[in-house]
Amino acid sequence: MMPMTPTDPIDRGSTGTFVDAVARAGYYPELVLGTLDVALAGEDVLVDLVQAETTFDDAVHRHLTVMALTGTRLIIVHVDDLPREDGRPGAVATSEAVPLSRIASVALTRGVVEPAAGGGRLSEMTIAVSWGSVRRLDLEPTACADPTCQADHGLSGVSMPDDIVVRVSAGVEGDEALARAEAFARALSAATTRP
Repeated sequence: MMPMTPTDPIDRGSTGTFVDAVARAGYYPELVLGTLDVALAGEDVLVDLVQAETTFDDAVHRHLTVMALTGTRLIIVHVDDLPREDGRPGAVATSEAVPLSRIASVALTRGVVEPAAGGGRLSEMTIAVSWGSVRRLDLEPTACADPTCQADHGLSGVSMPDDIVVRVSAGVEGDEALARAEAFARALSAATTRP
């Protein structure tokens, strides 16, 4: 299999090509596609989702998540900025390939506007996929009912699966991105129904 480039013709119908979506994200497309190419190991992408995020802290941080569904696996690629010690830009790309048989749950949260009008119009979607690789533990101090008590009562918390969560909003990414997210969610849900 030849490495994918931003000019490769991968047909994705009216929503544009997968490679175009990576190129439009503008975040090191050659690095993203090269990392995905290695992880795919020759398998064809059936449906995909490209999600770019920019956060502002002490500096601008960019992050790109690509999810690609094949006939047997869910491939996930994350790309992040990684500043170098010499001040030059750097990036790190990580891929994970999850066999479809390992996926324990696909949770979909659909946000709509005007829900009384025929069920509403989809305005945002969150896709959470769990396969037991990562768990998030939220802890907080345990308190008792006595307001004057100063004893240490330990911690209580909740353990939740947290393998990958992607949120797409029409107000931020646009209607086309939301349609792609819905198509990806449908395909992933269908793929995980097979034994």
